[in-house]
Amino acid sequence: MVNKEKCKLTAARAAVEYIKDNQIVGIGSGSTIAHAIHCLGEKIQSTGIKIMAVPTSYQSAMLLTEYNIPITTLNEHPVLDIAIDGTDEVDPNFNLIKGGGAALTQEKIIDSAAKKLIIIADESKKVKFLGEKTALPIEVIPMALKTVTNKIKELTTEIKLRMAVKKLGPVVTDNGNFIIDARFSKIKDPESLEKELNVIPGVVENGLFVNMTDIVIIGQEDKVEILEKK
Repeated sequence: MVNKEKCKLTAARAAVEYIKDNQIVGIGSGSTIAHAIHCLGEKIQSTGIKIMAVPTSYQSAMLLTEYNIPITTLNEHPVLDIAIDGTDEVDPNFNLIKGGGAALTQEKIIDSAAKKLIIIADESKKVKFLGEKTALPIEVIPMALKTVTNKIKELTTEIKLRMAVKKLGPVVTDNGNFIIDARFSKIKDPESLEKELNVIPGVVENGLFVNMTDIVIIGQEDKVEILEKK
């Protein structure tokens, strides 16, 4: 059986090699990124490089603090040298579905501000088309939940409000909003769907990351596959 955590760690180590001295680095969220923060902390300790990180979530900010990695903001550094993030799905065109950890809005803002975006994942995240394995997360302002749901039902009827675990009620994002998970069996035109969803009043952002990724690193137990966009 494949050890997924080892695959994630292998990808994380490879991604951190792209980070250089004096860079401003966007840091994504999730279990794979937790490995990247650990590897980045080790690199700083062993090489003495100085970087500043812009986290995409409270989770990432807390981990960065734990490893004594300096944190800054996008307002102070609106252009980032590089960003490293994970994904729930990646298609052959490097388009992504993200948002499994409910941090999609801040992830999209920070990833889009980077000169280079590196996505790290294990083999299970590769798909032939988006929507093959996962639902599409959509962040919604709470007071607009019903109206947004009715609009999305015109596109797909497989919609669920994401509920919290070990807490009563729905998941609440770092921005104070709800997450709708909408299942699309096959997303043929992710760019059009991204725009169609984002013009619905009450939608904050959706988990389609289109034409943003520069490098995808797929971790395996003892090696990595590095894919670069032409």
